[in-house]
Amino acid sequence: MKQSLSWRNGLPTLPVLDWGRRYDRETLMSDLVAALIVTIMLIPQSLAYAMLAGLPPEVGLYASVAPLIFYAMFGTSRVLAVGPVAVVSLMTAAAIGQHAVAGSPQYWAVAITLAFMSGLVLLLMGVLRLGFLANFLSHPVVSGFISASGLLIATSQLKTLMGVKAEGHSFVELVIALVEQSPNTHLLTLAMGVTATAFLFWVRKRLKPFLLSQGLGHKLADVLAKAGPVAAIAATTLLTWGLGWHTQGVKIVGRVPQGLPPLTLPVWDLALWRELAVPALLISVVGFVESVSVGQTLAAKRRQRIEPDQELVALGASNLSAALTGGFPVTGGFARSVVNFDAGAQTPAAGVYTAVGITLASLFLTPALFYLPQAVLAATIIVAVLSLVDFQIFKQTWAFSKIDFIAVVTTLIATLLVGVETGLVTGVAVSLALFIFRASRPHIATVGLVPGTEHFRNVLRHQVLVSPKLVCLRVDASMFFANARSIEDRINAEVASHPGLEHVLLQCSAMNDIDASALESLEAIAHRLRDSGIALHFSEIKGPVMDKLNSTPLLQHLHGQVFLTNYQAIQTLTPEIIQ
Repeated sequence: MKQSLSWRNGLPTLPVLDWGRRYDRETLMSDLVAALIVTIMLIPQSLAYAMLAGLPPEVGLYASVAPLIFYAMFGTSRVLAVGPVAVVSLMTAAAIGQHAVAGSPQYWAVAITLAFMSGLVLLLMGVLRLGFLANFLSHPVVSGFISASGLLIATSQLKTLMGVKAEGHSFVELVIALVEQSPNTHLLTLAMGVTATAFLFWVRKRLKPFLLSQGLGHKLADVLAKAGPVAAIAATTLLTWGLGWHTQGVKIVGRVPQGLPPLTLPVWDLALWRELAVPALLISVVGFVESVSVGQTLAAKRRQRIEPDQELVALGASNLSAALTGGFPVTGGFARSVVNFDAGAQTPAAGVYTAVGITLASLFLTPALFYLPQAVLAATIIVAVLSLVDFQIFKQTWAFSKIDFIAVVTTLIATLLVGVETGLVTGVAVSLALFIFRASRPHIATVGLVPGTEHFRNVLRHQVLVSPKLVCLRVDASMFFANARSIEDRINAEVASHPGLEHVLLQCSAMNDIDASALESLEAIAHRLRDSGIALHFSEIKGPVMDKLNSTPLLQHLHGQVFLTNYQAIQTLTPEIIQ
């Protein structure tokens, strides 16, 4: 089924009108099965991520209802599951922690305001078609940031696993606080938390293959495997209630209100909005990048496509709906979207059915969560976020690109030592700085003629024909203000090292553009070479670049020629090497 989308009068359309017309009974059954599996997975995750953000657990359920419905109307991915995710929850806690005490009504109000602002940012970016801005978050920076966030989140949950109080905004502060509090560890809580963590790791990796080996069908084995966290929650809740562990110091969730998500509004405080502006922007961009990355990956597997600008609108609407129904910032989650895909979801309607399941849980299941140990929710978070940590990226970037390795390491260290917002900004700044550094030093190859052909290759890599009277340089980049001086220095060095030089030939086959600074540099080069009795020539200039050069006096005053091909230049300037 081909995904289609159009924009009319500069505004996005409703993708639901496209796939909704083709909805049939077979698609309904596929979506219902996927919704059941995702709902089972999403309930414990929503509770855990709300507590990670410093909010009451029921807020996680609220944030998992309306966003799914609104994404189904506006989103272009058939399988993306929108809701609370670990990294955005951590960024939410970091953004609003200084404005109110975690868990208080004021804290919740600020979280709602942050979701509202994030929704506005995403919606505005979508209407203005600014999805390309996410390209400035390079893959190494995103990988370093997410890996560091995973480590930071997992470390922050160890205090709950140990049953101690340990505060800290950075990885080092948290580790120091945990070490200092280790003598106060509550052993029963620790035993329960470690057991739950081990069980959840086993469920994630081993349960489904084990069930398949016992003859269970693929669908049933998948449902049971995804129900692992629910089983852990049910078992530990029953044990805590039956054995009275809460009276022995085990911290429990306590009362979780029943009912539908409430209707809420953001705080209309201009000073607060100014302070939340940067965090809202960062959360929006990070959430968009994570969402689009998983959406594009899963769409490609079914030969579908998504529209990044429309995704901005969909995520914006999802966050606005979260703010108006008591939620906090949301985005498309990697794990639950993959589960949705693997479970056979065919349309975003699966998200609507998931929202119905979450609503039913909010109405009827929340009283059963009273005795739920907080350590088990912490174990759920730890198992989920450690899958985000990718240490292979360090080995890969070190082997492939040292500059990308620097970006990864810088982002990871800054995020761990300073915090998520500063770490991300640092990573982007370093990435852009390294890009400018790399762009200012373009690859410039001295090329020669491959014998018996009309092809030219790098003299350092191939046996080629050259002449002492001519230096042919291939500039493998567009010329602009940042690299013009580097090209000028390279030509000066070639002239100084070739006493018998008569011609400098610039092969421009890789040059896509030229700016005013580079034009001025070329004029200076031509003038300097002419004064030295050396002619400057060009070859293989692309049409758009040639159009720009024809509008300037450079070619009119050039003490050389412009050739269609490099081979024609060699035939004219140094025909002896062809013989």
